[in-house]
Amino acid sequence: MIVVMKRGATKEQIKHVCDRIKDLGYRPHPIYGVERTVIGAIGDERGKVRLQSLESLEGVERVVPILHPFKLAGRELKKERTIIRVGDIQIGGNQFVVIAGPCAVESRDQIMSTAKEVKKAGATFLRGGAFKPRTSPYSFQGLQKEGLELLAEAREQTGLAIVTEVLTPEDIPLVAQYADILQVGARNMMNSPLLRQLGKVNKPVLLKRGMMATVKELLMSAEYVIAEGNSEVILCERGIRTFEEYTRNTLDLSAVPMLKELSHLPVIVDPSHGCGMRSLVVPMSKAAVAAGADGLMIEVHPNPEEAYSDGPQSLLPEQFEVMMKEIRRYLELEGKHL
Repeated sequence: MIVVMKRGATKEQIKHVCDRIKDLGYRPHPIYGVERTVIGAIGDERGKVRLQSLESLEGVERVVPILHPFKLAGRELKKERTIIRVGDIQIGGNQFVVIAGPCAVESRDQIMSTAKEVKKAGATFLRGGAFKPRTSPYSFQGLQKEGLELLAEAREQTGLAIVTEVLTPEDIPLVAQYADILQVGARNMMNSPLLRQLGKVNKPVLLKRGMMATVKELLMSAEYVIAEGNSEVILCERGIRTFEEYTRNTLDLSAVPMLKELSHLPVIVDPSHGCGMRSLVVPMSKAAVAAGADGLMIEVHPNPEEAYSDGPQSLLPEQFEVMMKEIRRYLELEGKHL
């Protein structure tokens, strides 16, 4: 339920409403707007009729139900778009962010050279997996702590903030020491213990859509994080598995405007995983800009033929530089900038 406060409601009245919500067994989530405050009452829906009694409290204008199951990720409670700040970078506003780098951190030379190249081309963040979830247990699983240390060194040399994946709740404290944004991969989108623990971390979470997940399921996964107190969630469309055989996945760009209609959270697109083909990354990146995305996640490798993973979909640094020059023209049309 949403408790809409009257214009000019006092701090004492707002606090009293929050206390009453707690007394009724719900969690209050106040959102302070320019003109008025609204308070979300989140909890077991079976007893929500009790919340109607809040309309009798001083300062309350009305109590209305939240129709969508994603209460905190949706726009019914929070109309304004969420802008996530990482240093001087803003995600979700007019600034368009580009996260670039290799699928996996393989060596010091590889990650340092890639970081310098993507920085020169205009990337905003450096990506690179230190912990890698792989289909086969015999495939390269990542350098783990050493990989995190190399990412931190690359950040020190280039100034690029770091995005890297966390696989288990137990890994969160270690990864959070190094990463600026914690990524949840497609395989873990429905890992509720991991999502709950990330909700207790004071760092943004980049949540990738599962390979067979609906838009609603993606938003419900975001709800797990936000419900625990971390409202800084970035949604990522990275392609879904369909009957198509020519591409690795089917990049669902219709999800971008749909997510922005349903949710206040920033939305980025990963065309590298979405298509799995180097030749399609640039055109789909342009299409993502036109669809209204707030950013891109691009795989870049100095020598894709020797990449430990995802070589066929990784751009060469010179290809990434050309792509960055080309999307600038599309960003101008959309009123955005790098």
